[in-house]
Formats: sequence, C-alpha cells, structure tokens
Amino acid sequence: MADIIQLLPDHVANQIAAGEVVQRPASVVKELLENAIDAGSTTIKLIIKDAGKTLVQIIDDGKGMSVTDARLSFERHATSKIRNAEDLFQLNTKGFRGEALASIAAIAHVELKTKQEQDEVGTSIVIKGSDIASQNVVVTPKGTSISVKNLFFNIPARRNFLKSNTVELRHIIDEFQRVALAHPDIGFVMYNNGSESFNLPISNYRQRIVNIFGNKTNEKLVPVEEDTEVLKISGFVGKPEFAKKARGEQYFFVNDRFIKSAYLNHAIGSAFEGLLKSGTHASYFLNLTVNPQTIDINIHPTKTEIKFDDEHTLYALLRSAVKHSLGQFNIAPVLDFERDSNLDTPYNYTQTKVSTPSVEVDRSFNPFKEESSFGVSNSQPKQTSYKKESTASWEGLYVGLESKGTQDLDDFSEVQFESEETTASIFSDDKQAEQIHTTYQLHNKYIVSTIKSGMLVMDQHRAHQRVLYEDFLKNITVKNTVSQQLLFPLVLHFTTQEVTIIQELKDDLESTGFIFLDFNAESIEIAGVPVNVPESEVSIILEQLISDVENEVPDSHFSATDLLAKSMAKSLAIKTGQSLEKDEQEHLVNKLFACKEPNVSPTNRTTFITMSVDELDKKFI
Repeated sequence: MADIIQLLPDHVANQIAAGEVVQRPASVVKELLENAIDAGSTTIKLIIKDAGKTLVQIIDDGKGMSVTDARLSFERHATSKIRNAEDLFQLNTKGFRGEALASIAAIAHVELKTKQEQDEVGTSIVIKGSDIASQNVVVTPKGTSISVKNLFFNIPARRNFLKSNTVELRHIIDEFQRVALAHPDIGFVMYNNGSESFNLPISNYRQRIVNIFGNKTNEKLVPVEEDTEVLKISGFVGKPEFAKKARGEQYFFVNDRFIKSAYLNHAIGSAFEGLLKSGTHASYFLNLTVNPQTIDINIHPTKTEIKFDDEHTLYALLRSAVKHSLGQFNIAPVLDFERDSNLDTPYNYTQTKVSTPSVEVDRSFNPFKEESSFGVSNSQPKQTSYKKESTASWEGLYVGLESKGTQDLDDFSEVQFESEETTASIFSDDKQAEQIHTTYQLHNKYIVSTIKSGMLVMDQHRAHQRVLYEDFLKNITVKNTVSQQLLFPLVLHFTTQEVTIIQELKDDLESTGFIFLDFNAESIEIAGVPVNVPESEVSIILEQLISDVENEVPDSHFSATDLLAKSMAKSLAIKTGQSLEKDEQEHLVNKLFACKEPNVSPTNRTTFITMSVDELDKKFI
C-alpha cells in the first residue's frame, strides 16, 4: 500500500496557523501593537479603514530591523524574544512564538518598511499570500511601518464569517484600549477612516484611564495598592454607585499583559459583596506583578489566559486588597471602635464651670381669668392689639344637643346611605361566571391561567418583552409615537465611542419618543423620553442598547430598528420576581395573545406552554 502521510506545504501550514492566531482584524491589531511595544517604541500610530477589512497599519518609532531581520521576521517560528525552552518561564516580552507575521502574511497583502537608527536607508518588503513580491531599499524614518491590506483575500469563507463593521471596529477598539492601558508610558494614536478616534499622550495610569473612558471616570476611581512577596497589586476599582449592567470596564493585567480570568474576577465580586445592586458589575483596572516563573502564558494561542502556580493565594490577596481600599476611602461601611477626637471638648472650655439651666415661669398666670379687651390680663402690660371674643357663655353651645343626639341614635329607621343605582343584568349568573378568567401568579415568575382545553403557564418577563417589542416596532415604523417632556433636561455621560453609537441611532430613538437636545464628546442631553419610561430607566436602556450594538447583536442581517426595539423591550419588560395584581396579570395575558407572534419572545424563546386536561389526568395515573 502506498504511503498516505505527507508534509504540508508552507503556505498551507501558515494558513492553518492563521486560523488560531488571526481570527478577525482585531487579532492583527493586537499582534502588531505588541511587536511595536517590544521594539521599544515611545509613540505608536494605528490606522484603520473599513473596520480593518481593507487596511490595518501600525507605525512606530522603535529600533527597527536590519535587512536580514526584516526578511526572517515572516518565517514561521522566527523570533528574537527567546533562545531556548527555559526562556518560556522568564518572559518579559509580548510576542515570543514567531507565528504572528507569518500567519498574517499568509492571508493578506503585507507591506513592511523598517529602518534602524544607524542605517542611512531602510528596507521595504511586499508579500502577497506568503509569496514575496518584492524587497527593495527605501527611504523611511527610524522605526517600522507595517500595512496589512485585504485581510482573508484568499480565504473567502473566513471573510464571510466576519461581522458588520460596527462589531469588528468594537473588537479593534477593545484590543487597542487593552494595550494602551497596560502601557501608559507609551503614546498611542488611533485613526479610523481618516478621523482621529484616540490621542493618548504619555501619562500616569490614572490619566490614561481618564483619557480613554472620559473625564467623568476620574471621580469613579478608587486606588488599590498592595505589595507583598508573592504579588504586587496596583490600579483602581470603580465606586459601587457607578456599577454597570455590562462587564465592559473590567481589566486585569499580569506583567503588563491583558488576561481574562473568571477566578480572579470572582475575587473582585466577593470584595464588593453587599455593595452592588443586583445584576450590576463593578469596574476595575488592576495591574498584577508576579514572578514570571510562577505563571505559564503559553496555554492559549491568543495568550489571554494564564496558568498560575498558586491561584488561591492570589485570590485571597486580591480580595483583601480591594476590600481594604473600599474601606480606607469610606466606600464600604466599617466598624470603628476608636475614639473620635472631634467629639472631645475644646481645650479652652475644659476648665469652665457648668451652669445649671433654669426656666422662668409666670406664677401669676391663670388661664381661667377673664382677659381684658386687648387680649391680655389686667396684671400684664399691653403688648398686643387684637381682640378676642369672650367665652363666658360657652355652655350655650351645647343646649339641646343631648336630647337630639339621643333621639337620632335610637331611631335607626331614619338613617339613609348614598349608593349607586343598580340595573338588572341581561345575562344570568351562570353566564357571568363563564366569562371570568381567573389567573394566578406562581413564584412571581409565571402566570397560570385556565383555558378551554386545560391550563396555560406563561413566563411574565418573556411575554412582556414580546408585547413591548411589537409596540416599539410599530411606533418606530409608523412614527406616530408620543413623547413625555422632562421638567429638567437629563444629562448622561458616556465615552466618545458610546456617544457615536447613540448618534448613529438618533433617528430611530426619536421615533420611539426620545428627544435629544445636544450631543457632546462625552455626554448627551435628553429633553423627552417615551411614554411610560421612567427617568431612572433611561440610562439603563441606552447602556443596554450600546452593549447590544458593540457585541454580536446585531449581525449584518439585522436592522437598527429591530435592534432598538429588542433592546428597549429587554430593558423595560417586567422582571422575574415582580408581583402583579390580578388586573395586570389578565391584561398581560390578553396583550400577549393580541400580538402577531405570541409564541416566542423577541429572542426566539418560548413565552408560554399549555397543558391539556388529558395530560394532567396522566400525571395522576
């Protein structure tokens, strides 16, 4: 039998490796930014076009590469970061695998320009799908400029799986912010389709956070500092009152590398226990510095997951440090049994004798003594000028009252009551009994109702979502909604990117009843909201809407109108655990079955189930 195992060609192997390293344009941004940081850059520029699908360009002022290094950098497993296997446990750099440039060059058009400081000219290399098109001498400033064009041009299937430009740009901004937060000592600039999105100068860590997330963030931060032999913690956590429903502003950095860790995230949640509202999540920006020998970074292709030697110790230290900071800055309630010096007697009063308080009383005052025409007794000087009627004949007010009252109380036949007129029913009592629909609420979550064939059980949250969704969709489409004016305009603070998202949805939001007065770089001013929308829910609705847009909802197949209706319905729907009156229960059941698609919620989840009498009978067999 002939041999069937063969070595894959290099370009095929590179495309397979690219499937792990390069998942979307944001992956290219991450790898190239990390390479620029390892090159010792002080200023890094990121240029994006069409959410990275057309162009991703990184320009840095690092040390650059020689002619040989520029050529070798596109080979698989070619790296300057490690020499042997032991170096994997002494990592202080970012890209150490040597797969990034080779994988990117296999699925895109890449142009590299680089020059070292001591060289007079630089090197330019053009690669198209792993094939080197040209390598020339070029005049270029010190550092490296690398352009990645037409991502996935030779793998159409992968390109079709990319999301809409809004979603892909959100992922690019996430990667950019993660790298920028980890390195406040480096200046970063980002351009999107020719306009400047971020300009982050070299600064301290707090200022870097404020520059990214807006000036309003400064008042939300609580510093966290802890230095032990095992772990050094520095950074900030957000105050509990500014917690959001989304998990957006949560950042862990281990040795200046962004990581994701559900275990350490639980430690933060434990430190905030009892301080957060239900369903909200605290913000944190924490840098953890550990011995590189105690962690393993090489367990995930994107290097966002790290294995720690002693996670339990890190958990306890992190939880204690955050809890200590919240108490130190009077964020969390603490018990303090120490004496408060502010309550002590001032030193200049310590020798003063205490005087006994006394009350002066007019012992000649007689309330039954008849007053003069000036309203005061004859023994007192005149102080007022009003006249008070005499009360000497007060007994006359009660003359004849006793006999009349007794007569009225004894004679109940004369008592009359006002009541509404009743009319005879044109239906019999049996007919009325059939028309009464009795509903019950089960565990403040389900509504149980009787139907002709048996029993109906409805999820109140999903059912109300369906009702609201169709109402909002109708209002947006027909544009005949009613808005309620606010007595005072409502000012909400967001990041620059979040304000941009709301501006894109402005027309659809106004169709639902919102009235916007002004849009600033980091805030919006609202003068009107939809009817039945409380003012306190406005920020929650907009945060939910922004979260849906930034994440995988919607895909390119959904319209902004549909997304808006779903997000608002999700935010305003009756929550699980809310008690409803009988009338509210019946109204919800009737409104649900008046919908076009009552069977499912806007997210295609079942809203109700029915159980026939026969099915109930089988349960008792």
